[in-house]
Amino acid sequence: MTRPSKSLSLAFYSTPRYACSYLSGREAVTLFADPSIRKTPSLYATLSAYGFRRSGEHLYRPRCPHCSACIPVRVPVAEFCMSRAQRRTWIRNADVTVSEIAARFEPEHFRLYGRYLRQRHAGGGMDNPTVESYMDFLTSTWSDTRFLELRVHGNLVAVAVMDRLPEALSAVYTFFDPDADARSLGRYAVLCQIARAREADLRWVYLGYWIRDCRKMRYKDEYQPLEYYLDGHWTRQCGH
Repeated sequence: MTRPSKSLSLAFYSTPRYACSYLSGREAVTLFADPSIRKTPSLYATLSAYGFRRSGEHLYRPRCPHCSACIPVRVPVAEFCMSRAQRRTWIRNADVTVSEIAARFEPEHFRLYGRYLRQRHAGGGMDNPTVESYMDFLTSTWSDTRFLELRVHGNLVAVAVMDRLPEALSAVYTFFDPDADARSLGRYAVLCQIARAREADLRWVYLGYWIRDCRKMRYKDEYQPLEYYLDGHWTRQCGH
């Protein structure tokens, strides 16, 4: 792949092919930035501009030889405008208290995470998490990771995990009360992150990968305008 900048020398490593977790019957390959290098939020920001994401300590992006379905997307914060459905979600959650804390283990968070996985992702390989696997997935030793706590009358209903970059927020993962469907907490968590980015005068919120043929990844195109990383540059037109 093209190096992120002329001044940065960085090796990348590809995994062997494995079964894709998003599209049935397809094989996937993941490209990782050299695990041995010293990572920083600045490097993370540079690689995010090339479609990379963070999972635990690692920076990665899909590099599947016969598939380009995973498209990195981001919201240009200054231009974002809520849709009617999003505004209804915002109003519906007017009683939610949102607070930002540093990334750390909290038993209350972990219990909600376990409930969410057992009900929303049963059989997906993540539905019996350990404390170690939970923290290894969501946090790292080098990223500026924050947890957004969403509470109703003091009761935890959602946690949105996000990374702070020099010019952006990167949405890492959100888990929420699976019995509170009427609140659309996943949508509300994204709206909260966009609002936080706007308050901090940041330029983007990175939402990860949009996949047209995967229902659980396709929702991201409801946040408009949306920028797609295609053919080496960011565009607002997605022809896939």
